[in-house]
Amino acid sequence: MRNFNGYMHGINLGGWLSQNEDNSEEHFNSFITEKDIAYISQLGLDHVRVPVDYMILEEDDGRIKPDGYKYLDKCLEWCQKYNIRLIIDLHKTYGYSFDPLDDSDKTIFFYDKKLQERFYSTWRTIAMKYGKYSDIAAFELLNEILSPEVAEPWNDIALRTIKEIRSVAPDSWIIFGGTRYNSVISVPELADPQDDKVVYTFHCYEPLIFTHQGAYWVKNMPADFRIQYPEKIEEYRKNSTHLPQELANAVFDNDLNEMSSSFFETLFLPALKAAEERNVPLYCGEYGVIDKADNDSKIKWLSDISKVFDKYNIGRAYWNYKEKDFGVVDIKDMDIIKQLTQKL
Repeated sequence: MRNFNGYMHGINLGGWLSQNEDNSEEHFNSFITEKDIAYISQLGLDHVRVPVDYMILEEDDGRIKPDGYKYLDKCLEWCQKYNIRLIIDLHKTYGYSFDPLDDSDKTIFFYDKKLQERFYSTWRTIAMKYGKYSDIAAFELLNEILSPEVAEPWNDIALRTIKEIRSVAPDSWIIFGGTRYNSVISVPELADPQDDKVVYTFHCYEPLIFTHQGAYWVKNMPADFRIQYPEKIEEYRKNSTHLPQELANAVFDNDLNEMSSSFFETLFLPALKAAEERNVPLYCGEYGVIDKADNDSKIKWLSDISKVFDKYNIGRAYWNYKEKDFGVVDIKDMDIIKQLTQKL
């Protein structure tokens, strides 16, 4: 299987240009600065994934916001200076948001031609601006599609978007993932892109009951719930029965019966097989453990999943660099930060 060269060890900059409650100039200028990119480079990481919401880049009527693009421009400049790459990830588009706290319709975008035309226009603009930086900047089409029922419409939209991007950015890497919040089990459902610079992506927060313990945004998750890693899989199953099926179904797979690196290897195998058959690189755009988990468990989980990433040369970006309940640099113990970042 081909590698996603240059994008093997990364971290997400969530909370800067996406999922941010503060839309002030002060936030955008201070949340991520050149010092952060320099530090990420010093950690030995080779790229950052930069989630950005459409409303940073566009007005509601589709007009471009030049001031929004200036933040991506700065990040690109910093990445060039410190010899790392970046992925521009459209985290939310006009007409679709993955956010479980947003009660908007999660399927209408995939059946509405006007919303899709707006999406293609957004990507043509991004590609025209950054396609000339194909040696350092990659494009991720859309973050975390929820409903399995839109798998085929999404394939059609993704292939059309790739074609639109290619018209102005023939050499850029393009990344897209599937449904069920970019679940790894959705990778085999993705269309064969027939393009040498397209990458399949997935996210992995399995077992969710561990990585999202106490998370306020997960339906039916008790705020005070805590669990360690590793535990027997029966323990994770018992505590996952009340969670939404689309988020917690992996632990109920009978083939996944041991919490170790073999759990992740078995979970990834169908995706690995599909990617290898189509000669498409595979990339994990998000994985991580909530700050409520104990640090020893975090390190053990990260060690197990990273063994499988390394074995199969899967590029990845940890969620998250700062804040958003997962921030690595928010950990008080510098030794723990060092142990974690050495495994990213």
